[in-house]
Amino acid sequence: MKKIGFLEAFSIGVGGMVGGGIFAVLGLTIDLARGAAPIAFLIAGLIALITAYSYAKLSVRFPSEGGTIEFIVRAFGNNLFSSIINNLLLMSYVVMLSLYAFAFGSYGSALITGHEIAWLHKLLAGSVIIFFVFINLLGAYLSGKAEDIMVFVKVAILLFFIVVGLKTFHGEQLKPEYWTSPISIITGGLIIFLAYEGFELIANAAKDVEDPKVLPKAFYASVIFVIFLYVSIAIVTLGNVSFEVAKKASDYVLAIAAKPSLGVFGFVLIGIAALLSTASAINATIYGAGRVGYLVAKLGEIPETFEEKIKNGYEGMIIIGLLGVIFAISFNVENISVAGSLGFLIVFSLVNLANFKLYKETNSNRIIPLIGFILTFISAIILVGYNFVHNPSNLANAVIAILGVILFTYLYLKLENHTLKRYLDKDLEKKETSNML
Repeated sequence: MKKIGFLEAFSIGVGGMVGGGIFAVLGLTIDLARGAAPIAFLIAGLIALITAYSYAKLSVRFPSEGGTIEFIVRAFGNNLFSSIINNLLLMSYVVMLSLYAFAFGSYGSALITGHEIAWLHKLLAGSVIIFFVFINLLGAYLSGKAEDIMVFVKVAILLFFIVVGLKTFHGEQLKPEYWTSPISIITGGLIIFLAYEGFELIANAAKDVEDPKVLPKAFYASVIFVIFLYVSIAIVTLGNVSFEVAKKASDYVLAIAAKPSLGVFGFVLIGIAALLSTASAINATIYGAGRVGYLVAKLGEIPETFEEKIKNGYEGMIIIGLLGVIFAISFNVENISVAGSLGFLIVFSLVNLANFKLYKETNSNRIIPLIGFILTFISAIILVGYNFVHNPSNLANAVIAILGVILFTYLYLKLENHTLKRYLDKDLEKKETSNML
């Protein structure tokens, strides 16, 4: 199998992050933070960058297809707690999948009819997931080639949007008098936190990287690039769209922001970028970490033989896809965002804690993962507190989902007498065993 280098690993991170989040909930972040929306993106990005430090260190020390959950097992053991976190991560990936599909439906409906139609929105959201499940069932090669093309085109269009949007830019709304309270600004960043989720997919490809030194560079470079991209997009959007319009067209605000400089062509161009971005994120999620999470949940490990992995992988793709369709057509985008952001904040806080605990093995500066743990943990508390006051129904649904994961995991392990294996990845187990001899 051909090994990958920095550029491929960097592309995995950027492709994973630049998905549906920036298109789906940019409007919500502007509504919460108003003129400070770029600051909200920066705050969320810095938290992601600190967490990327833990991922980089853990990936070099424990290269595994299991990625995040392998790190959790290494730090906390192969027990009920780790199983719950794996299933929470899997649920969060399903939420991501539905968020991307929701955004795809919004932009698709707006492109086809000029405005959003509920039934068409839901039809497109469900259809795009089913389509990419089918593409993935045809094989990894086709899926991978489609991903490469979509990532390149969507990033190129977004950079073009930033450059062109500066021509009609008006910075009045960015002034401090148009900023909201610090809590609202931070919460705006946390709601968009899913837009930074995706860099951890690099960890799943760690053992396929030719030179382990590439991993930290890929993690940091991809997150820093996306921070620049998102902050720039937020600035340009606020310079071209009023707060009122951003709130009214929150699901497709980027397309509206392109109109002043590019007219109808800009609306269509950004619509195409949104469709490609959400489609590529759906494709990557179905094939990538979501499938790994399903295999770990079902078998307690990643199967050693290629045939068995493919067989179970197909089953996982179909189940994850169906769950994504149900979520996409049943929940509104804000509801989905809160549940997904909270799930990833919990998981990322534990990855930081894992690196803090394993700092001697990962050769880490212990202060950085400790700061990462504190920030992600506090962020989760702020997100819960804000939604408790302003969106109690959304918070209730998120809590119900998490409690459901805990209950399901406990009952499944009891009924099936099933536990996680000591090592999820057979190759990592062989490597660790040989090092002990």
